[in-house]
Amino acid sequence: MSESSRTKNEPNDHRVVRLPLLDAEMKPRPWAQTRKPAVANLQVGDLAKAAGKTVRAIHHYEELGLLRPDARSKGRFRLYDEGAVARVRWIGKLHDLGMSLLEIQKVLEAWENAEVPARAMADVRTVYRNRLEETRSQIARLRALEQELEASINYLDTCDSCAPQPQALAEPTSALREKSSTEVVCRSCELREREAEPDLVAGIVAS
Repeated sequence: MSESSRTKNEPNDHRVVRLPLLDAEMKPRPWAQTRKPAVANLQVGDLAKAAGKTVRAIHHYEELGLLRPDARSKGRFRLYDEGAVARVRWIGKLHDLGMSLLEIQKVLEAWENAEVPARAMADVRTVYRNRLEETRSQIARLRALEQELEASINYLDTCDSCAPQPQALAEPTSALREKSSTEVVCRSCELREREAEPDLVAGIVAS
């Protein structure tokens, strides 16, 4: 999602393919170029630092057509304006939402190649609505897991107050060490109904 397992700074989606967004015949529609002219004075290192990415990630986004330099310095270094920071953060947020770079490419391609603004807005709105539904579903699953973890921890907390059995106290320490964990009896667990065990507890003690 992350760049999650995937790293925050290193894109590693090998399914991506280069889109012809940088070709002359595929220039974005004039209406899509809505940003006000700004001073392009950020070198790639500055952009990477401002957006919380690596230089490698910035170059990768350029190769995929997701980002373009706004100008070049006299030394032919790529220069970017503040809009590039917003673009890189946009890519990162969509990636955090679980979208692959291929999916992000398609969103950008649809936006820049739409015939009219209304169509572009509608396409992006559809993508965002679908992602919102998936996000809410994921949140619901995580909340259920949160409750399960809390119940399991509360259940297991009773082990901290579990007193040794009288017969165990009478045995030598060496004898106790020789006993396997399955031979150790816990009175608190004996008093519990197995149906009351949370799944995260029942699964590990199942035998």
